[in-house]
Parts: sequence; C-alpha cells; structure tokens
Amino acid sequence: MADIKISSVEALGRPLGQYSHMTRVKAAEYLFIAGMLASDRAGNVVGKDDFDAQCAQVFGNIAAALESAGAGWANVVQFTTYLVHSQDIARFMAFRQKAFPRMFSNGVYPPNTLLIVDRLVQEPFLVEVQTVAAL
Repeated sequence: MADIKISSVEALGRPLGQYSHMTRVKAAEYLFIAGMLASDRAGNVVGKDDFDAQCAQVFGNIAAALESAGAGWANVVQFTTYLVHSQDIARFMAFRQKAFPRMFSNGVYPPNTLLIVDRLVQEPFLVEVQTVAAL
C-alpha cells in the first residue's frame, strides 16, 4: 500500500477550494488515468447540457477505473480538471462540496489543477478530469 500524505502549506494560505496544495507519495506503483468524460460504456454522452450530471458521470467513470485496478478514492494523489466554460467554476466547486465528503471521508482532498479550455474532444462535453493514483 502506498504511503500518501496530502497537505497544505501554511505559507501559501488556505486553498481556494476543496483541494490541498501537495501530495507526498512513497509507492511501488502509480495509476495514470486518462481524462474521464461524461460518457457511458457505449460512448454516449451522459447529461448533455447538464453540468452536474456530467460531473457525476465523470467521477463515476474515475471510480470504475480505480476499482478496476483494486484502488479507491484513498489512492488518488492528484486531479487535473478541464472545464469548457469559466461560468461553470462555481458549479464545479458546488459539486465537489457535495460529493467529496462521501468520496474522501477523512476530509483531506488531493491537489487539483483547474484549467479552462476552448473545448473538449466533442462539443457536448463540459468537463474532463484526469487522475493520478498511487498503489
């Protein structure tokens, strides 16, 4: 099992959202999970024009990828999030405030870099999240 220590640095101040500044990891193996989109197993878009539904599907897809490797949310050491619309930042933060306490029951959230991009691989997608986990 990986030794994962997630923390924030006092000199940097309080994080602006539900994330920490850094993760220190000693692990034998890492998972690099491609950016997950709001698509189902058949490749269909889930939640077209519904940001919250897309977030739920994205994090559900991440959970499935983690589970396939015998891992879970406690193994996540970093997220990179891509949003198409800056107006969705508040929605994304609200989604995390609802979902993260269930996913990360210890209240410690992995670092997350949030980027606004012109578009994702297909127009209907609003959010994509890439994940790094340690085993």
